[in-house]
Amino acid sequence: MLNLQHIFVLQKKALFFLLALCAIGWGLTPYGPIFLGIAVGAIFGTYNFWILVRRMDKFDRNLSEGKGTASLGSALRFGSGIAVAAIAISLPQHINLGSAIIGLMTPYVFLFIGAFMLAFKEK
Repeated sequence: MLNLQHIFVLQKKALFFLLALCAIGWGLTPYGPIFLGIAVGAIFGTYNFWILVRRMDKFDRNLSEGKGTASLGSALRFGSGIAVAAIAISLPQHINLGSAIIGLMTPYVFLFIGAFMLAFKEK
């Protein structure tokens, strides 16, 4: 079974590939704001996933030591989602809001794809 740190390493590799595709799409197609929105959203989405991994590790450590944990960092993740929307709204000529929101969710899509691949590999 993969732990969260290993999944996060795979997420970062997928992010770099996605960012390379977005850079090519931004530079070579007339759909620059869409590709830039996906890139900005994916960066913030990976940040959100990193916060989740870090907080889950802390939660596991505290649970094994018998301590309690107050939060898993939901406020930080909501704040970064609001930041993506604020950036896209303030720069509509450069960043598409819809694609930024889609980019924000891409790490979780990669997570589900990885889980399905792992489930099929185990069978």
